[in-house]
Amino acid sequence: MIGESCSKPSRASTQEHKISDAPAVAVAKAKTEDMSRTIVLTAEFKPFQEIDVMAKVAGYVQKINVDVGDRVKQGELLAVLEIPEMADDRARAQSMLSRSRAEVARAKDELQRAESAHQVAHLSYTRLSDVAKRKAGLIAQQEIDDAQSKDLVSEAQVSAAKSNLTAAEEQVEVNKAELQKVNTLAEYLNVTAPFAGVITKRYADTGSMIQAGTSSHTQVMPLVKLSENRLLRLILPVPESAVPTVHIGQQVEVRVPTLNRSFPGCVARYADKLSTGTRTMDTEVDVPNPNLVLIPGMFAEVNLTLAHRNNVLTVPVPAVDMSGGFQTSGQVAVVTPENRVEIRTVELGMQNPSSIEIRSGLHAGDLVVMGNRSGLESGQQVRPKPTDIASALP
Repeated sequence: MIGESCSKPSRASTQEHKISDAPAVAVAKAKTEDMSRTIVLTAEFKPFQEIDVMAKVAGYVQKINVDVGDRVKQGELLAVLEIPEMADDRARAQSMLSRSRAEVARAKDELQRAESAHQVAHLSYTRLSDVAKRKAGLIAQQEIDDAQSKDLVSEAQVSAAKSNLTAAEEQVEVNKAELQKVNTLAEYLNVTAPFAGVITKRYADTGSMIQAGTSSHTQVMPLVKLSENRLLRLILPVPESAVPTVHIGQQVEVRVPTLNRSFPGCVARYADKLSTGTRTMDTEVDVPNPNLVLIPGMFAEVNLTLAHRNNVLTVPVPAVDMSGGFQTSGQVAVVTPENRVEIRTVELGMQNPSSIEIRSGLHAGDLVVMGNRSGLESGQQVRPKPTDIASALP
């Protein structure tokens, strides 16, 4: 009895000694979570639209109302040009219009005179013809022929007068169009903003000679450069493998390292064609910028979601041994409730930089060994030590 009582504590102490001698291993729990796979693409902010504001007509800058950094509204007056000879052109066009209207009045008088003469000639011929029919031989045929000839001549004169009136009226329309053209060109002396934006560059000053925008590029000098910055573009080079996941309206997160802030963006358009040189597709993301916090030229990082799954079983990437090269399966070392190692083959799914999906072979709450497992054998006694997953990532 004494010997037995002494042997029990000895076995317990031996068991405790064996556990204390077991190697400590870092473990993490398999857990269920939402999972997504993303890629980070870098691009440079560009204005939604940007133009050099040109003058339609050549002239001198009489006044310029804006400078670099000014915010303008659509239709706001940017500059006023001066063309001294335009007043002469307008006076000439107005004079030509007045002259053509006078020609119309004269043509109407000529038509009225011709119609009156034709009426008299036609009446005379009609009377003579009627008398000749009632009393043959009373009036000489020569006299009747002369009356008919005068009737035909007066009728032709009426037609000519009508043609002259039509030509005069058409000339009035031509001169109206010429005057309208001069007035339209005069409106181009006021250069306005085609859209709301920010003046990013000023090329001309008061007194500068500006050529018309239709001249050659070597002669043309713009007035200002106008950029629409309340909405910016990001042109992303999406790799070929990610092209099928891109769709119009897709929401993305845009991070600007310079500001250490993130902004919402939306996929607005894409080229629908791969570049043969880079095997990428240009994809444009629109980023609202109502407060003008973002500046064109800044670099931004876009997290583009390639896939997303809800409520999947995941473990940290360092817990899976994929040394066999198989992308669909791997091995994990599981620590059982008895603190023994069990090597299991698991089926893998989606993977991101921190986690990997386990489709089969594990259950939520199972402890998996992190890091190097080369010294572990199935059935080996170990001491599990929970570890911070973030610190275990490479």
